[in-house]
Amino acid sequence: MRVLHLNNNFMRYLYIVRHAKSSWSNISLPDFERPLNDRGKKDAPEMAKRLLKRKIKIDAFVSSPAKRAKKTAKSFCEEYKIPAKKIILDNNLYEASKETFYEVVSNFHDTNKSVALFSHNPGITEFVNSLISDVKIDNMPTCGIFGVEINSGKWKEFMDAQKKFLFFDYPKKL
Repeated sequence: MRVLHLNNNFMRYLYIVRHAKSSWSNISLPDFERPLNDRGKKDAPEMAKRLLKRKIKIDAFVSSPAKRAKKTAKSFCEEYKIPAKKIILDNNLYEASKETFYEVVSNFHDTNKSVALFSHNPGITEFVNSLISDVKIDNMPTCGIFGVEINSGKWKEFMDAQKKFLFFDYPKKL
């Protein structure tokens, strides 16, 4: 019997982040243009710091172009000391379905072993609940992070690859 030894060179890591709390102070703004509120502006850098405390390296930051998601990604970049211009904006991540998330992730460049993806509900909750059969969440909270390890050397194999739950963290978690 042949034993396959897992090698970290063949692992991928995905950190799925729902945008931080957005402002509803100006109800005439289109949904796409809603900014972060004060709590969101505080939570985003705090959650990035929690990733850094876990010694998590991020190779790429991929975000919905909606203002609140993009600003959340920028806050993470600031904590990681990465220029915000490095954020990859993907129009497909705004109002994305579970299937769209799979498609977006499958198109990541293989040079990126660890990716932070920033998007929105309700699709983001449906997506994270489809990843690991025995880990389910009721709702992905604002600025929540769901971490997954993917046993694959290529992102295009993401959908069928074995996945391992790493953690679920969010601002109000003690």
